[in-house]
Amino acid sequence: MILTAVSKVDSIVQFLTVLIIFVIVLGATWLTTRFIAGFQKGKMQGGNFELIDSFRISQSKYVQLIRIGDRYLAIAVCKDTVTVLTELSKDAVVRPENCYTDTPAQFEEILKKAKDLVKGTDRKAADEHEEDK
Repeated sequence: MILTAVSKVDSIVQFLTVLIIFVIVLGATWLTTRFIAGFQKGKMQGGNFELIDSFRISQSKYVQLIRIGDRYLAIAVCKDTVTVLTELSKDAVVRPENCYTDTPAQFEEILKKAKDLVKGTDRKAADEHEEDK
């Protein structure tokens, strides 16, 4: 009976090899994603086109406010067509706050705000509970 017994050392070596390969592939994926995102961001900045605001009317219909050069246009975007609704003056355009910023919020900042919000609501509930007593 000739059987090759797999020792614990061989199993650990195989596991570590697979783990290292997984980490390398994960790192390469992360680096590639960062590179492509930076490349796309660079292409979109400094252009003559900018989406200022968008409003969904139905599943496949939107009204969008865009900037092309120094002109501001309201357009209707449907499944198969794009229609210019009107041209707006620069003074008539109100840019939405906290939307479409040049620097995206970092995940750490968002998580901290969410924690503070949860802690704040917990404190309010605790304060209300203490006032009831």
